[in-house]
Amino acid sequence: MPKPGQGNRGGGSKKPPPKSATDGDDSYIVFSNAKDDKKVKKAEAKDPNSKDGSTSTQAAGEDTPKRPDTRKLIGGASWTGKLPVNMLSEHCQKQRWEKPEYTMSKTPEGFSSMVILKATNPKTKELTALPPFKLPPTHKHIAAQPTAVEARHFAATYALFRVCSMRNIHMMLPPTYRDLWKGDFQDLKKEDVAEGRAWMYEADPFAAKAEREEAQAIMAKKRAEREKQTAKEAEQAVGLGVPQGSGGSAAHRNIMRGWTRVPKIEMGKRTRAHIEDLVRLHAVWNSHGTRISEFQGRNIMNEFVDLGFRRSHIEEAIGQCKDREETLEWLLIHVPEDDLPNWSLPEGYVAGISMASGNLKREASVKRLAEAGYSAELCEKLLDQNAGDEGATAQALQNMLIGYEEGASDSSNAAVSRLVISEDANEGTIWSEEQTTLEAIFGDRFKSLSPKICQIQLNIPHFKNSCILNIRRPTRSYPSIAPVVLVSSASLPAYIRLSIIRQVIQHANENLLGEPMIFNMVDWLEAEIPKIVEHPGKLRDVSAGASAVGEMRTISTQDRNQHARRPPRSLDWWPGNPQSIAMLDRWRARQESSQQRKMLAARQSLPAWNLRDSIVKAVNEYQVTIISGETGSGKSTQSVQFILDDMIERKLGAAANIVCTQPRRISALGLADRVSDERCSPVGDEIGYAIRGESKQKPGITKITFVTTGVLLRRLQTCGGSSEDVVAALADVSHVVVDEVHERSLDTDFLLVLLRDVVSKRKDLRVILMSATLDAGVFEKYFSGGPSVGKIEIQGRTFPVDDYYLDDVLRQTGFNSGTRGRDIDDSGMEEMEPSVAHAIQSIGMRINYNLIADTVREIDAQLRTQEGGILIFLPGTLEINRTLDAIRAIPNVHALPLHASLMPAEQRRVFPPAPKGKRKVIAATNVAETSITIEDIVAVIDTGKVKETSFDPQNNMVKLEEVWASRAACKQRRGRAGRVRAGKCYKLYTRNAEAKMMERPEPEIRRVPLEQLCLSVRSMGVQNVPAFLASALTPPESMAVEGAIDLLGRMGALDGDELTALGRHLAMIPADLRCGKLMVYGATFGCLEACLTIAAILTVRSPFVSPQAKREESKEARSKFAQGQGDLLGDLRAYEEWSEMRKGSHQRDVRLWCDHYFLSNQTLNDISSNRSQYLSCLKEAGFIPTNYHSSSPATHASLNAHNTNSALIRALIAGAFNPQLARIDFPEKKFAPSMSGAVELDPEARTIKYFNQDNGRVFVHPSSTLFDAQGFPGGAAYMSYFNKMATSKVFIRDLTRKSTLPSSSDANPVIQSVAFNAYTLLLFSAPPRLDTLGRGLLVDNWLRLRGWARIGVLISRLRMMLDEVLAKKIEDPAWDLGGDEVVGIVRKLVELDGLDR
Repeated sequence: MPKPGQGNRGGGSKKPPPKSATDGDDSYIVFSNAKDDKKVKKAEAKDPNSKDGSTSTQAAGEDTPKRPDTRKLIGGASWTGKLPVNMLSEHCQKQRWEKPEYTMSKTPEGFSSMVILKATNPKTKELTALPPFKLPPTHKHIAAQPTAVEARHFAATYALFRVCSMRNIHMMLPPTYRDLWKGDFQDLKKEDVAEGRAWMYEADPFAAKAEREEAQAIMAKKRAEREKQTAKEAEQAVGLGVPQGSGGSAAHRNIMRGWTRVPKIEMGKRTRAHIEDLVRLHAVWNSHGTRISEFQGRNIMNEFVDLGFRRSHIEEAIGQCKDREETLEWLLIHVPEDDLPNWSLPEGYVAGISMASGNLKREASVKRLAEAGYSAELCEKLLDQNAGDEGATAQALQNMLIGYEEGASDSSNAAVSRLVISEDANEGTIWSEEQTTLEAIFGDRFKSLSPKICQIQLNIPHFKNSCILNIRRPTRSYPSIAPVVLVSSASLPAYIRLSIIRQVIQHANENLLGEPMIFNMVDWLEAEIPKIVEHPGKLRDVSAGASAVGEMRTISTQDRNQHARRPPRSLDWWPGNPQSIAMLDRWRARQESSQQRKMLAARQSLPAWNLRDSIVKAVNEYQVTIISGETGSGKSTQSVQFILDDMIERKLGAAANIVCTQPRRISALGLADRVSDERCSPVGDEIGYAIRGESKQKPGITKITFVTTGVLLRRLQTCGGSSEDVVAALADVSHVVVDEVHERSLDTDFLLVLLRDVVSKRKDLRVILMSATLDAGVFEKYFSGGPSVGKIEIQGRTFPVDDYYLDDVLRQTGFNSGTRGRDIDDSGMEEMEPSVAHAIQSIGMRINYNLIADTVREIDAQLRTQEGGILIFLPGTLEINRTLDAIRAIPNVHALPLHASLMPAEQRRVFPPAPKGKRKVIAATNVAETSITIEDIVAVIDTGKVKETSFDPQNNMVKLEEVWASRAACKQRRGRAGRVRAGKCYKLYTRNAEAKMMERPEPEIRRVPLEQLCLSVRSMGVQNVPAFLASALTPPESMAVEGAIDLLGRMGALDGDELTALGRHLAMIPADLRCGKLMVYGATFGCLEACLTIAAILTVRSPFVSPQAKREESKEARSKFAQGQGDLLGDLRAYEEWSEMRKGSHQRDVRLWCDHYFLSNQTLNDISSNRSQYLSCLKEAGFIPTNYHSSSPATHASLNAHNTNSALIRALIAGAFNPQLARIDFPEKKFAPSMSGAVELDPEARTIKYFNQDNGRVFVHPSSTLFDAQGFPGGAAYMSYFNKMATSKVFIRDLTRKSTLPSSSDANPVIQSVAFNAYTLLLFSAPPRLDTLGRGLLVDNWLRLRGWARIGVLISRLRMMLDEVLAKKIEDPAWDLGGDEVVGIVRKLVELDGLDR
């Protein structure tokens, strides 16, 4: 038993000598090996020279050994500190625990001790003892000590570590124990914490023990409650054909929990037969030829045998499929229904043939033929083809089963055929004589059903199943042709019966033709049927008779080849070729013109001109050159010209092909115009541009092309699949100039990753990076691992710009709003005049449009008659429209908007001077920050705000937020006022607010959804997308990349690691993936115009406006167009009616009509403009004919045959929005009595709930037409939405476009949602997964559907066939999808919800 720790366990003096505070209580201990030794008496301890009586083996006269000094033994000769035992005793005393107890045991390895801690509850006086502090077996060896004293101190050290590991008291321990504390004990703690045993190291082990016991009690209670609930639910469980475990535990589980109230899918008989025919005829299994490994095959075999499939079927499926899921689908398609496991069959399934036609004779014929195992649908089909002749139908079925074609001659039977002299005379005689012989042989087992049909009961030893052989005389030439055989057996599956028929006919054809053969066939069958049942052969061998389709399609392992564009020809760097000489002559002649000299003088005034030679030298010497230049330096316009002029002078003009990327369309257009003017050349000749949907350039003639970054990326995208293809795509490019890299847009970062790889493989390519606020060190470091990097810095133009902050503006304008703002920071106002400080507080940090208008008036008054424009920076289009409304009241203002959504022609309106007597005022977003120069701008009004898209990958939420711009962006805005002369910048924010702005914006790659980027990367042949993006300048969050790839899979753009045909189309369309998907579906399913309009509405906003005073009237107007079909359908129908009115009505009438129905005419025009852009994208991608025009859609009728089909359009919208889906949860049905019986009542709208995967319950916004819906068309059970927004609740809505009316401050957010049915979910959402308990299908791992497993497999195969259709469209853009059978059956499924009608 453990003894309490004592101060003196060995001999010692009764009155020990004085000792220091650090001495241990066990300083004097005598060790002995004798069992009989007594403890040294206290009296003996008084004499320090007395001998220990236990040393009986010592010789007389030897000196008594000195008693060991514990301090030296434990701490070493020089140790003067505390010992572990004392430290543990002191700690227990401080914690008011009992004295520690020590166990002691002796093993062959040495002494081992453990500590037991106890504590008494001061209130209850209850004593709690902890289990001994024991080391795990892996560390048991370090606990063994040479002596008991050392074992006790080791145990004390370990106990201290258990309760004080979070403190640094190990510094007070002796060296040996200090090392243990920092070494083995710390390692042990890390292992324990990692395995969930952190409670072992709590400072209060007694409290930890109490908490664990309490938690265990709670868990035990919950377990008991759960078991009780499970038992209760098991009593109410709905029984299905579920595989039962041997342990019987399945009987106590309610497997239907969560499945009882989910939608149920059904499929009409004719529809299912049609799809099965398509699948067997056209479906491709294992298209990439992937082989299942032996290990995977064993696992699949064991699992599927347990599920109830035959081993031979599983072996055949494994040999033809790529993975577990496809193997399961193959089995459910090809194994006949009567041999499928119970769990895979529909509820109430009964094997056999059931028909409900009025033709009893036809029914009887079909039933007799199908008893042999043939498909009932196939029997019906062939019976009709043979005009109801049952004999001819049986012959046709058998020929199909064995692969025999009428009219084909068999060379092996030629000799037999020559023996037939007179068919008509001998055939009947031979048959009748054989029938007589058979009756004599088989007796009662033989039965003659008619002169041409007999029946024989087979006698198979040791075979339990009863088999009957029906034999029919062939339609001609017996016995040179085998008879028609039907084997019926109720207990044998259909495919085994067919296998028996097939093999006996093959045996007869090979061995028995030419003489009566029925007896030999019976003899063979009675011997071979048991073997056939045991090894029936492959399902493929009998597939011709098992379905209404002739046979399965041969598996294709040939990969599709992507049709890449032919790579351009490489550059010829040989100087002095004729083209280069001609260019030099033209260039020299042009330099002599007066116009060119005038332009040259203007160019020489720019700071960049002074560094012309340095720029050219750096570009020629270094592969990568970084040019940083302040605003107005001329870097964007001059650098490319310096490079071109140098190449022309060096007689290399023919090799020059400079591509300069710009982040925005207006920048590319503006620079192309400016540079072409400076070179006295029209746009499209020497200088060109290429933006989305528009380009002006001539191959071989255009030497500088300004493009948007996206255009260059798409060029690389279509070049092929490998990095070598990307290099080849730039073979004819001499220089790539990436401008405004400081903005760090997503496209720019992607391009830099590609360029870094290209320059390492193509040494003659030059890359120039340019920006006004470029952090050159970041980019130099990024490219430093490969090519050499040069740096050039250009000083900005010296035109001064005066800054005026908010307090200065208020002093000049005398503005005061009279109300206090809600988000103002009072810091920094102490030194302001009270009136100014009060005015700032009243305005707040929000945009005040009246203040902007007053500032414009003040600037106009200061300028008086001087010319000069005003540029106002605002965060978005809504703010631009409100600002324009505010300043249009100023008489002499020529107000213009400038933002990315405008068409190029509208954007160019900002460059010319204002009309005479007017002052140009431009309200712009951040598109005007860089690259463009508006010559007459002399004043800038900066609100300091910008709208940024941010993405939260954890809940898949996209937010477009108004935030403070960065200081770098504000510096760019300020520079706009000093581009052409001295100017002023009016900053509508305080100095304190500016100090708190970020230095630079967060790179877009870190704050936006990465789906489009990942798709673009994958479409270029990059297999490892995460690794590729990890090599970016600022790699995105790994969680965001994984989420993007997962979403692409759920959208159907990726199938595992492979890009689907849909994904290849989407990668080519520069639009939001959901909009692109909708347009692809629209062109595929014959409703192109409708889907184009909806995509444009999603891109712009809803055309409906909702003034605060008339919200209900506006909602009612929208509902009239929607007709219960959803918000987007209402918007679509409103646009269509407006479009028709615009063709034949006066503009005034159109505006009145818009006002009457609360529609914005301007928004409708914007939608029309976006439709045109999207149409150009589809043509450019090759998905629709280039001669297609929306004004005459009838020229391509198949593309628009279903524009009025609302059910189909709802389905396509839902498919495009996937996975943004919500489940509709209807309340329990209620009924009301009536004269004709109980009538079901529509549920109240407030009782209908909506749930999505990420947020649980979500809500339809009150402004939606579906907010008050009590039911939905077409059996809809789900809702799709374009986006969601979290406020006080999570609303499903289009977050990307918040407002409906730019000019109204009371505009409501638009809800973009539609309802859809279960087949839409199955066909256009994530691939359905089978539930192997027979409960139904699982979609996207959270949406459940009750139904037959085979339906899920058919839909899965149909989805793949649809992707094959899209793939064929890529290979043959001119192919018309209108009449495609797969497209037609998909359309029918979503329209009729799977029914036959």
